[in-house]
Amino acid sequence: MTQGGILIVDDDPALLEALPEALRLRMGGVTVETADSAGAALDRIAVRDYDAIVTDIKMPGMDGLALLAEIRTRRPDTPTLMITAYGENDLIVGALRGGACDFIHKPIDRDYLITALRRAMETREATRRVKEQQLTLEHHLNTLDVVVEERAHRLRGRKAVIESPLSWLIGSSGQMEGETGTGKELVARAIHHLSARREEPFVAVDCGAIPDTLIESELFGYEKGAFTGAHQRKEGQFQLAGGGTLFLDEVVNLPLPTQAKLLRALQVRQVQPLGGTQPVAVGVRFIAASNVPLEGEVRAGRFRQDVYYRLNEFAITLPPLRERDNILHLANAFLAEASGELGRPCRKISEAAAQVLLRYPWPGNVRELRNVIRRASLLAAGVIEPEHLSVLPIDPAGRATARQSERAPAGASLKQLAEAAAADAQHQAIRLALQATGGNKSEASRLLRTDYKTLHLKMKQYGISAAEFREPLSTSWCRRQGSCRRTRLLHRNRRPCSYAQGPSARARVLSAMLGSLRIST
Repeated sequence: MTQGGILIVDDDPALLEALPEALRLRMGGVTVETADSAGAALDRIAVRDYDAIVTDIKMPGMDGLALLAEIRTRRPDTPTLMITAYGENDLIVGALRGGACDFIHKPIDRDYLITALRRAMETREATRRVKEQQLTLEHHLNTLDVVVEERAHRLRGRKAVIESPLSWLIGSSGQMEGETGTGKELVARAIHHLSARREEPFVAVDCGAIPDTLIESELFGYEKGAFTGAHQRKEGQFQLAGGGTLFLDEVVNLPLPTQAKLLRALQVRQVQPLGGTQPVAVGVRFIAASNVPLEGEVRAGRFRQDVYYRLNEFAITLPPLRERDNILHLANAFLAEASGELGRPCRKISEAAAQVLLRYPWPGNVRELRNVIRRASLLAAGVIEPEHLSVLPIDPAGRATARQSERAPAGASLKQLAEAAAADAQHQAIRLALQATGGNKSEASRLLRTDYKTLHLKMKQYGISAAEFREPLSTSWCRRQGSCRRTRLLHRNRRPCSYAQGPSARARVLSAMLGSLRIST
């Protein structure tokens, strides 16, 4: 289909001969075509999209108004000018209402016609550009909608994985035991999540956090007036977990009388609320957990043997984190969780930092690992390095800084315990300061707010060498090179020295961590 040009429609042969030539001469060689009837005009616009159409109103057969209506239907963006005789005001109003952009009186004023045509064509071109921009914008918006939806879908998937209790249980280890923080509640939640009871309540009770005088009423509920302060009836955790799962953590802390009631609840699936006269049927899956072996508690007489046998229907042992092979998997999962929740750009754990995580014994197990990773994600810009794990008492070479030899002996006095704790705190603080300053003792003493001599004596006392915190430096990477008194500092990732750029971010963080700690003689 050809484009552009002007179409003139009139039944006057003289006008069709003279007007096109005038337009070509005065409009820079514009293409002008003619049609002597409305029918001929419709044939032409079927194969050509004109820049403007000029048509007489009064023509034999189909008149100009009917032609205008067809043009608006077939070529709604093409501007149409109507030729009228003086005094045809009603026809002019009809033409304007029908969509004509202008009208030309006979005899035709050629200057006015050319001005009107140029204005109409410019308006059409501007409208065309606006529509193209709108189409482009709509395309971009549609593309953006697709991208946003895809990302939202991925984020929803990640959120579901993060929130799922199964996410922290992934790993190849098969055997487990139950130190504090190993994830006993997570296992219980995973069992509930994978069972037919997943839509029912999951109720967790920490037996060690409830006073002995309240544990019975908390588990089994009570009736109004059962004891002083019982102003209304309250359901116990057994009733609240109805149809779902009841998880009793640290069940070893239950008093012996409560253990007897627990045994009956497990055997007959009924509980007796305090002050009640009728037992209440309960249907729950019961899961109990302990951070110490129950066999030993039974032998010591602190846990009922019959309750132990009733609970020992199916046992799951959780190993401490130090014995698992999924430490790095958990660390990366916790990092993804922290990065999304805290809005941090940190997404990776370096190989050196990974070795620190693998060497640490993790006395606090999974709970401690999660807290350490969240803290490191706040300190790191993009990649977690060993210095971001300084809260762990392990130096980059893998030597424990909490020296066992300096711990107070068994049976030590409060004074001895305090002195040992202070010595250990000073030892770790000095190593943190030296690590942050790349082994520069002057800068480390400033961070610790002590004098150089005191720091030197303390380092000698604790067997700390500043050399182990230094690394070789190519002076070409220091902005001030030989004139910089910190060219010996650690330049990680080939960055210019922090003295030339202002205070080190690591040093600022360390200073905030050390708080009011001061090394003294």
